[in-house]
Amino acid sequence: MKIKLVKSLIGAKKDQIATAHALGLKKIGDVTTQPDNAQTKGKVAKIIHLIEVVEG
Repeated sequence: MKIKLVKSLIGAKKDQIATAHALGLKKIGDVTTQPDNAQTKGKVAKIIHLIEVVEG
């Protein structure tokens, strides 16, 4: 699944920032490809308001 960061991490909680960094997202517009498994879906659910799932 492709994940894109569409909102800034400024003002987000520390655990949400850590989750975004764990997915490889640091700046707005960053796109990463992650495996479609339960762990990734959990991370996506935690920061869904900051990201956009491009595929999958």
